[in-house]
Amino acid sequence: MSDLTAFSLAGKRILVTGANTGIGQGIAVSIARAGGAVIGVGRSSMAETAEKVSETGGRFEAVAADLADTGAAGPMLDRVWQDSGPLDGLVNNAGIIRRADAVDLGEADWDEVIDVNLKTVFLLSQSFARHVLAGGRQGKIVNIASVLSFQGGIRVASYTASKHGVLGITRLLACEWAAKGINVNGIAPGYIETNNTQALRADPDRSAAILGRIPAGRWGEPGDIGDAAVFLLAPASNYMHGAVVPVDGGWLAR
Repeated sequence: MSDLTAFSLAGKRILVTGANTGIGQGIAVSIARAGGAVIGVGRSSMAETAEKVSETGGRFEAVAADLADTGAAGPMLDRVWQDSGPLDGLVNNAGIIRRADAVDLGEADWDEVIDVNLKTVFLLSQSFARHVLAGGRQGKIVNIASVLSFQGGIRVASYTASKHGVLGITRLLACEWAAKGINVNGIAPGYIETNNTQALRADPDRSAAILGRIPAGRWGEPGDIGDAAVFLLAPASNYMHGAVVPVDGGWLAR
């Protein structure tokens, strides 16, 4: 296998959730640059992502879906598979966050975060695996975890719980499916410039405290996560199962 082949996604079709903005958009663009076709899933317009993918010469197919409706997650992937062809990879990126002191966090906010960030990760992975196994194919799943899969954080109880769960389900699915041709791995982003971190970046004290702990001395960019995702989707990572790779500027090493 040549070096270029090992890191190429040419001929691969990858479904990316939450592809309308932020990390999901960065992942979509990186996949396209590596030669893969992107099926982007989002609940709002993905026109900007489609344009960025087009600029790389890549292919982008938009699928409108609100993953807050957990009952629609698996059927959505089933439809994509049946209508436009088999998938080679799945990136479970879609996620939301609710900030509040633990004593104030409402049950509805808890449930919504757990549903989007964790329940749909399992349901989409389950649907993907059923198709892969039934067809005797091989496939790769990349789950977007967080540095809060390893730490507690503050004022993000449901988010932290959901990302701990993503770490656990990544390992569980890897154990079950590694010998069946499905790689399940994850990425733990650090502090990335996205909508989810806008409030933190707008707070001078919090932003300074965060930057002061990051050895790289900067916030991450969506493309930093996208390039790591390409590696986990490409043949170069064929012997990786159940790994969750921090892409955090050194945050967890501090």
